Amino acid sequence: MGAGGRMSVLPGAKKSEADIHQRAPHSKPPFTLGEIKKAIPPHCFQRSVIRSFSYVVHDLIWASLFYYIATNYFHLLPYPLSYLAWPIYWAFQGCILTGVWVIAHECGHHAFSDYPWLDNTVGLILHSALLVPYFSWKYSHRRHHSNTGSLDKDEVFVPKTKSQLAWFSKYLNNPPGRFITLTIQLAIGWPLYLMFNVSGRHYSRFACHFDPHGPIYTDRERLQIYISDAGVLAISYGLYRLAVSKGVAWVLCVYGCPLLIVNGFLVLITYLQHTHPALPHYDTSEWDWLRGALATVDRDYGILNKVFHNITDTHMAHHLFSTMPHYHAMEATRAIKPVLGDYYQFDGTPFYKAMWREAKECIYVCPEGDHNKGVFWYQNKL
Repeated sequence: MGAGGRMSVLPGAKKSEADIHQRAPHSKPPFTLGEIKKAIPPHCFQRSVIRSFSYVVHDLIWASLFYYIATNYFHLLPYPLSYLAWPIYWAFQGCILTGVWVIAHECGHHAFSDYPWLDNTVGLILHSALLVPYFSWKYSHRRHHSNTGSLDKDEVFVPKTKSQLAWFSKYLNNPPGRFITLTIQLAIGWPLYLMFNVSGRHYSRFACHFDPHGPIYTDRERLQIYISDAGVLAISYGLYRLAVSKGVAWVLCVYGCPLLIVNGFLVLITYLQHTHPALPHYDTSEWDWLRGALATVDRDYGILNKVFHNITDTHMAHHLFSTMPHYHAMEATRAIKPVLGDYYQFDGTPFYKAMWREAKECIYVCPEGDHNKGVFWYQNKL
């Protein structure tokens, strides 16, 4: 048991297949949210404007440095080094901008500062710069946190039952099919989710994050959806003007390709946090908020954990206390492990291997046996 059970091993430690597939506890936990919170030092819940802005400045300095090097020196490199340099820039800039995305995500949780207006202002600017409708995503993501692990009400990466699978799923259950599926998911999964609610919760009518009058939002939220749309439109117009003055290729190289990296990591991080052979999902007969919040897994992305402000390896703490700033999340995670025991889930499998494994093994969910019919587990036999 110990401080985290079978998965509470150091990142990179080898685990057998049996360890990886051993299921997480799904019964009502023997502790309460209050008991978990008591284990965390009180200062972990304190938000600092100065410290939060320091991460914004840090990331923007690195992004500006990469931009400066790319636009001022790449054209001086001899062929073919000039062409090889751009993909390196895309990877580095995409990772840094993913960190910027995470800070904006933190603003949406009111974890940036003690001032909601400041959180929303910073979040709107940063997310709009990455073509994300800030308030639109903020409200749908809040409902994800309110309904994590629920097959009926969760908002993102809601697994399907076998009967809900598309007719062509069996033709994709092979290495080439998985490669195609993952490529599409990472390349355009994020815009498909925003525009068409792909992989999201089922609604009775068309759902789109850009539609203020769509079923995702309540009447009191609709005005802010218009503001989000205006932010994305403003950045889009700015990109159009840049394309006119500097060319489409310049915009794609400097901004478009790094944005693809950001979107890909966003999808991958979210997918791996909520998709694992050991994680349960629940229907309405079994679901409750605490068990849903515990149905997540911390992952290890190596050095990228720091670049991504530890959203990758402190996700369970984030789901339990989403207003906690990221710079306290590691300390909080260490503090809650002894309380959570086997309910704490960590998998140190390299993310590129985990991505392939989960795509192979987590195709649909179903209950097993006559007991716990409201508890669903991933399966892959079609």
